[in-house]
Amino acid sequence: MEADSFTMTIHMVSSLDGIIAKKDNSVSWFDTSDYYEKGVEVTEQSTQEFLKTIDCYIMGSRTYEHALELSKAYGWAYGDVPTIVVTHRSLPIERKNIELYSGDLPQLVTERLKPNYKNVWLVGGAILAREFIRLNLVDEIRLSILPILLGEGTLFFEQIGQEQPLHLKEVTAYKSGMVELWYEIKK
Repeated sequence: MEADSFTMTIHMVSSLDGIIAKKDNSVSWFDTSDYYEKGVEVTEQSTQEFLKTIDCYIMGSRTYEHALELSKAYGWAYGDVPTIVVTHRSLPIERKNIELYSGDLPQLVTERLKPNYKNVWLVGGAILAREFIRLNLVDEIRLSILPILLGEGTLFFEQIGQEQPLHLKEVTAYKSGMVELWYEIKK
């Protein structure tokens, strides 16, 4: 596989005030009653087709634990796609496509991800995303902003500690009122 065909994307859903998780970890704020007439309609088919383009998911341990908890009510959101959980803790592995990783992040990308995958998505959390950005391991950020102000909770971009220029690739507004900002990281 060619090195330039590999893309590492951070994907995050946030409120307009930059919060990605409420203190109680509830996700009811994801459901919006807003309606934007000019927005793009999301269908089940278009969502499934898009998800087929993701080869691997990366997440931190708290995101994984939260996803496991949510899967009891909503099912496992990541399907059978290989999922690597970055952690130093021993966590339950409830699916055969999940593995735990506790090593060096550049080594993970160079030796494990790039040779085996084309489109990898880091889906949480904020601390892991910050480390990937700091280590210059990310190619793009896709931020989906929901039409709500939460006021408190976990911030997506808290204390990254460095300036990072971006290039806007695309903006998409959806009928739900969600807006997706798709940025390329300038290297």
